[in-house]
Amino acid sequence: MKYYILILLVIISVNSSFSQQDPQYTQYMYNTQAVNPAYIGSKEAASVGLLYRTQWVGFDGAPKTGTLTASTPLGELKRMALGLSIVSDKIGPATETNFVVDYSYSLLLSDVSRLSFGLKGGLDILDVDYTKLNIYDDLDPQFMNNVDKKFQPQIGAGIFYNTDKFYAGLSVPNFLNSKHYNTDNIDDVNDDAVAIERLHYFLIAGYVFDISENLKFKPATMFKAVSGSPLQADVSANFLFNDRFTLGAAYRWDAAVSAMAGFQISNQLFIGMGYDFQTTDIEKYSDGSYEIFLRFDIFNKTERILTPRFF
Repeated sequence: MKYYILILLVIISVNSSFSQQDPQYTQYMYNTQAVNPAYIGSKEAASVGLLYRTQWVGFDGAPKTGTLTASTPLGELKRMALGLSIVSDKIGPATETNFVVDYSYSLLLSDVSRLSFGLKGGLDILDVDYTKLNIYDDLDPQFMNNVDKKFQPQIGAGIFYNTDKFYAGLSVPNFLNSKHYNTDNIDDVNDDAVAIERLHYFLIAGYVFDISENLKFKPATMFKAVSGSPLQADVSANFLFNDRFTLGAAYRWDAAVSAMAGFQISNQLFIGMGYDFQTTDIEKYSDGSYEIFLRFDIFNKTERILTPRFF
């Protein structure tokens, strides 16, 4: 147990130093709203999405992430959209929860293309329970007082361009460099020990190829850049069979390989699953990472859906 927690603390330390703080997703192509508010401008119907990810299964204190997203277009021309994002991220003794409102305004460039601009704003709530750690010195002042509901504002923005085949987006979910540390009862705190929320830049893109009448192929990628951290790159490839069944694979640079599958149960309901096999040494101590995603689209009676959405 102590050995696992020691490894976890090392990982947390590295993450704090290199600022890889935001949750990561294997099925990022279906959960884009969480990182880019402009994405909701590309959707033609109201939608609700649920994602749950358990990372490094079998690893004590491993990350667990739950995401709820909801959005709806506004107006007759659907130039505007409004959404809600709730993300709960747990790792070791810390639980971070985001409540964010998303807004998007779109320029209709043609019958099949639009450029959307998005804003997100809300609150980040941090809780840290140090009693869950094996602490060497119980009298260490840095661990004597838990972090209890520490509120921080969150403001982000993004742009998203899409046609019926291609999409690309660039976003910064949070422009504020919030400090994640409880320093109320600590004197002369070293700034190097304070975990600061760095700016995360997300670039996402994908294209849908019609291989045949019953087969579509969609390569996609997402790049995440953080100050002081190596560039993170995800590359995926998905096949859609008969507008119902999705099968694909992904690679996260120097981190993991993934398998993905999904099924369009109806025009309204989609379920997706993902599994990550870590390509780092941490795979020796875990049984991989699992992810499940549900999306429910709500159409008006007058709307005619020819084929389910593939991104």
